[in-house]
Amino acid sequence: MPAYVIRNVRPLGGDAVDVVLDGGVVAAVGADVEAPAGAVEIDGTGHVLLPGLVDLHTHLREPGREDAETVESGTRAAAAGGFTAVHAMANTSPVADTAGVVEQVWRLGQEAGWVDVHPVGAVTVGLGGDRLAELGAMADSKARVRVFSDDGKCVHDPVLMRRALEYVKAFDGVVAQHAQEPRLTEGAQMHEGVVSAEIGLAGWPAVAEEAIIARDVLLAEHVGSRLHVCHLSTRGSVEIVRWAKARGIDVTAEVTPHHLILTDENARGYDPTFKVNPPLRTADDVEAVREGLADGTIDIVATDHAPHPLEDKDCEWAAAAFGMTGLETALSVVQAAMVDTGRMTWADVARVLSTNPARIGRIDAAHGRPIAVGEPANLVLVDPAATRVVDGAAQQTASANTPFRGRELPGRVVATFLRGRATVLDGSPVAAA
Repeated sequence: MPAYVIRNVRPLGGDAVDVVLDGGVVAAVGADVEAPAGAVEIDGTGHVLLPGLVDLHTHLREPGREDAETVESGTRAAAAGGFTAVHAMANTSPVADTAGVVEQVWRLGQEAGWVDVHPVGAVTVGLGGDRLAELGAMADSKARVRVFSDDGKCVHDPVLMRRALEYVKAFDGVVAQHAQEPRLTEGAQMHEGVVSAEIGLAGWPAVAEEAIIARDVLLAEHVGSRLHVCHLSTRGSVEIVRWAKARGIDVTAEVTPHHLILTDENARGYDPTFKVNPPLRTADDVEAVREGLADGTIDIVATDHAPHPLEDKDCEWAAAAFGMTGLETALSVVQAAMVDTGRMTWADVARVLSTNPARIGRIDAAHGRPIAVGEPANLVLVDPAATRVVDGAAQQTASANTPFRGRELPGRVVATFLRGRATVLDGSPVAAA
């Protein structure tokens, strides 16, 4: 594995320096550093260097739905998007609710080699919501699971949710809740509001999300456990999390890139690409989640990368699957919504897309680290001045259901490094030797 010298690059958007990657770590940071023999030199002029991105919410589909995505294709897409670690959600087939299944996903990630794959364990057996899964066995497995979620479904039983929160305390785990009261969303197709009324699609009220978050932050306070809120999407949800944090409750929250920039107005054309769970909300909700991300109420951006085969999206709205891809556009969307609007700096981007998700997932010994001598060389090099038009068919993911197809987005991932090995160079994935 060669050493790399990135010349005249701006770590976290700061002053330009040279950065040397050698032996899997950051070997030097400074002005006019000497390149090791045989090192590959990269011109970083005008580029920003960030710690490798970490996604706390990725659907890799394998095992069971390899027609939509595999661990190999999904992690290659992650590397292309600047990620060095992803957390693979449990709603596979079979469900990742045992040590055996999470270890299978973990091994597939190791074999692919594009990013570190950390499986998320199911909270309940088969995502059925009836009894707890083997949380302790998954935590003790080779996959060392620390995040548990029934994402795609809500742990709606308050007694079961309490037991899960109590259980994960033993190994410093976290329950990541998909906040959706099922009785309030039966048959729902999109956000409940003016647009749903006008175009005749069944509405999905904001209170269905907010009621579960309110319940769960109180449960987390009661048992003294960690709670993470998946894909928060409404103004009310932001306010509840803000209140909970002010009260000292150990809660963290995420927002997806698409909820930072798209609204329910996108549903007017009945294009199922825009059908997602939770649904796209109003412009006021978008403003609220941007405010919450900027002020730290929302801790991270997580992609909720949800690939689907063509037949599951190229159909009428009611029959279409929920979900959008997001790994390869996440950084650009955050730049467009937060950096280019002046709400956040590149240091803030590193916090919400790397440092905080690594900490929440308890992988912060290797990921989300400072760009400093001796630290693991898990990094992404970004050209913020570049622009691109998104082409779903040209992406690395096996599915093309991106909501940004044909849209011009800012920024381009130039290179991604996993422990000093380039997984992406000149914007293209590089297979391991």
